[in-house]
Amino acid sequence: MFFCAISGVVPTDPVVARPSGHVYERRLIEKYIAENGTDPITGGKLETDDIIAIKANPSSAPPRPPNFTSVPAILNALQNEWDALVLETFTLRQQYNATRQELSHALYQQDAATRVVARLLKERDSAREALATVQSSMGIAPTDDVEMAADSASVVPEDTVAIINDTLNTLSSTRMKRKMVAEYATVENVRAFEPKQSIPSLHASSPAGINSIVLSQTTPDVFATAGNDKTVQIYDASSQKVLHTLKGHTKKVNHVAWREADGETSLILSASADKTARVWGYDDGASTYAPKQTFKTHKGDVVGLGVHPSNKLVALASADKTFSLHDLTTFQTVYQSEQFDVPFHSLAFHPDGHFIGIGTSNGAVIIVDLRTGAPAATLASEAGEFTVDTVAFSENGWQMAAPGSPEADVVALWDLRKQKARATLDVGGGFKIRSLAFDYSAAWLGVGGAGGLKLFTPGKVREEIWSTDGEVVDLAFGPLGKSVWAVGGREVRIWGA
Repeated sequence: MFFCAISGVVPTDPVVARPSGHVYERRLIEKYIAENGTDPITGGKLETDDIIAIKANPSSAPPRPPNFTSVPAILNALQNEWDALVLETFTLRQQYNATRQELSHALYQQDAATRVVARLLKERDSAREALATVQSSMGIAPTDDVEMAADSASVVPEDTVAIINDTLNTLSSTRMKRKMVAEYATVENVRAFEPKQSIPSLHASSPAGINSIVLSQTTPDVFATAGNDKTVQIYDASSQKVLHTLKGHTKKVNHVAWREADGETSLILSASADKTARVWGYDDGASTYAPKQTFKTHKGDVVGLGVHPSNKLVALASADKTFSLHDLTTFQTVYQSEQFDVPFHSLAFHPDGHFIGIGTSNGAVIIVDLRTGAPAATLASEAGEFTVDTVAFSENGWQMAAPGSPEADVVALWDLRKQKARATLDVGGGFKIRSLAFDYSAAWLGVGGAGGLKLFTPGKVREEIWSTDGEVVDLAFGPLGKSVWAVGGREVRIWGA
């Protein structure tokens, strides 16, 4: 007689794992393989093709347990099941009555609140009429509605502008003097990139998929990913363990970012299709990330997320055609733009922090000056209308990369000084660009998409220097440019010299 190695009971559809020889119930082992891809007993790699059906008898039903071989035992089992059913029914009835009372109370509160609001609105309207009558009798011009004036005032606060200007002055003055460290990777190192590690089965398998990755700048091998399973995971590649799983979003998480600053609490930020962005802060006492704030500023999916170079601000872009700025010290919304003409699909910060680039649905990238909240330029492609799902600024400060064709198989390299595309990179038909990223030295550009991952030199000599296949949704360069990390499906892959 066989027993399933997972459930411990006689299997109705027994199978045996070819590598380990263990017997399992078919539905249980197939579900385990779909979620983990390994043998539950040995931990070795296991696929559905590695399991073999066992022709066992009886084939129609498993043998009856010993305690069900007599009529009194069967009656006793039925009595126990009936008692359990009656008890469960009683519990459900109690919960139903409690829920009815809570609903009745909530409806009463809503009715009372509605009456109060209606009374206040009536008093407000009466006061406005009285004020208008007095102003008319005294010959004073009526003033604008206070609420309307507040709604129409979309001005970036002075303290926020001061942060942006201070960061701009500091970074722009040192940009030309900056020198790469001797240990930084060279193009020759990049040409020699080879697979270093593959981390499969991250996030849940239903719905499967990782949408974004960000690397920790202070802890090597630690990264965070945003998934379709509504969670953010923090993973240590060296120990191959999930360190934290951050839950709270109600729909897929589109983007994740990491705020790591000296003397400040480490923050994880995420943007989701549930129209919110969340902030988690590291709690030293609990040794985990705890919720800090939820931004409910937008009425559409939050499709863009970027941390300002000062580490004091975060910008969000939404499909509702607006973007917003938020303070990471007070966790307050400091600015929200008026609606633009087209929905947004992506967002990136200029390395000096005074501009953001916003990808739209009509093939254009809107460059916004954050000090005024107004567009400084619109870089429109001549290839027609298409969705700009990714934007990347070079660390040299004057170059920007974005998809340049409706088929997403061309990268447009824009010169911000002249506001025109200086060159294009053809990545191949059917590539479908999903992510773009410059390395810190601005020496090469990473392009990820359905066609794989390619690295180009975007300067005067534009050539492909390295490539690999496999779908890539997002990518990031490792410390000193010595590695490149990419996500696709539920897998994170790492290449290095």
